Amino acid sequence: MTGSDEKTAALLAAVWQRNRPLVEERLVLLERTASTAAAGTLTDDLRQEACGTAHKLAGSLGMYGFDEGTRLARELEVLLGEDAPDAVRLGELVHALRKAILSFD
Repeated sequence: MTGSDEKTAALLAAVWQRNRPLVEERLVLLERTASTAAAGTLTDDLRQEACGTAHKLAGSLGMYGFDEGTRLARELEVLLGEDAPDAVRLGELVHALRKAILSFD
């Protein structure tokens, strides 16, 4: 890695650390959405909010090099765009997304 590459990596790591709390908040919202879906109490408002959150994560995670996180967030966005998303699949994707992000910490 060149000096320039190292500086870029260090800068990106610093930006990630500053933005990590927001990503964590978004994950918590998705986890709450998955829990309510599993309980059969998912509201349309929460589903739409979670869909927007997944969209934001799909866009931002790639910037930090979380390619798998981006893929999972996109899949979540599509699933949450459905009127009645599969609760089991939703829970699986949210769990996998958290795992993909935490594997880089």
